[in-house]
Amino acid sequence: MTIVFKVSDNVKQKMIKYYEPMKCEKTPPYAIFQVKDFDCVTTLYESGKVMFQGIGADIEASIWIEQERILNNRVINPNTEKKEKKEKKVNQGGIIDANTIGSDEVGTGDFFGPIVVCASYVEKKQRDFLVNLGVRDSKKLTDKQIIDIAPTIIKNIPNKAIVLNNETYNQNYSESVNMNKIKAILHNKVLLGMIENSDYKYEKIVVDQFTPAKNYYGYLSEVKSKVTGITFMTKAEDQVLSVACSSIIARYYFLREMKKMSDEYKVIFPLGAGNNVDEIGVNLVKQYGEGILYKVSKLNFKNVDKIKELMRSSK
Repeated sequence: MTIVFKVSDNVKQKMIKYYEPMKCEKTPPYAIFQVKDFDCVTTLYESGKVMFQGIGADIEASIWIEQERILNNRVINPNTEKKEKKEKKVNQGGIIDANTIGSDEVGTGDFFGPIVVCASYVEKKQRDFLVNLGVRDSKKLTDKQIIDIAPTIIKNIPNKAIVLNNETYNQNYSESVNMNKIKAILHNKVLLGMIENSDYKYEKIVVDQFTPAKNYYGYLSEVKSKVTGITFMTKAEDQVLSVACSSIIARYYFLREMKKMSDEYKVIFPLGAGNNVDEIGVNLVKQYGEGILYKVSKLNFKNVDKIKELMRSSK
């Protein structure tokens, strides 16, 4: 897998600092640095373009996609290098005015906490109600706004959500089951939950695109029942109310699970995968032992190695 996108200047500086101890002595032409890990090669170019290559590319890229969201309110939907030659362009006009089932996910760029995937069914007649409620992409809402409006959405909009806790995630993640495959399987499950045994009169099924359609269905090759005929859209949360509702509901459940974890371990778990995450990880390991990371974090993130290194250096 190869993922490429351009980073903002402030994120570029963070990457340079973050990867400084790991960079290779030799770099490709016009590259600022290159880092080679067992599952991902990361290369940052002077232009600001960054390339992630390997089975761990999706995880490594998600760290910096999340930083762009946090620091710059920027949504990045990178395409893999092997794009479908001619993906059908979605007629985005009028999508919002259709009855749709839409799905979205949260938590994939966070070291701590679960992954939550949700699908919702929204009818055209509910548009004014949802717009007046303030429904839009959850990344454009504060946590307080999400906590305030999500219960109303859950009560009035049919939905199906799956919360994948860290232990289950760590049990299933492997070289053959990467983050995108896990997301595809979860999206398929919530969509199946919406369309099976229901009489929803949907006109379109929309998934916020995180991988090309060909790859998405490829991840589901071993799944017995799969939802097909999906419309994949980038930035779907801004265009399709069912996806926006799913985004908010998923974020609501994610925040609720993070609060449960914080209450249980008496610590505020930070979002993302930055240095503050490593500091909390070190404190948790000191207090509960290394096994705690299996319960509260995603073990394939590079933060695990950094936490172990910080533990060794502190002895």
